Amino acid sequence: MKLYHFQSCPYCAYVRDEFQKMGLVAGKDYELVEASRGTPGRDEVVRLGGLSQVPFLVDGDHRMYESRDIVKYVQLRKAS
Repeated sequence: MKLYHFQSCPYCAYVRDEFQKMGLVAGKDYELVEASRGTPGRDEVVRLGGLSQVPFLVDGDHRMYESRDIVKYVQLRKAS
């Protein structure tokens, strides 16, 4: 899994916090990709998803925006 984010984004912080509560570790369980404006990560978000919006999750062929949807998806994935 890759989570595209930037540090000062409150929605990204929510996802990172929830991942931590689930016991997920950045660099081990998922990759954090810097995606603030003007970065290659943001360009990749637009290329992969069509919107310049973060947080953005890529898990194989599954791509999604919206912090709460991302958290729900990962909770369900972790439970199965």
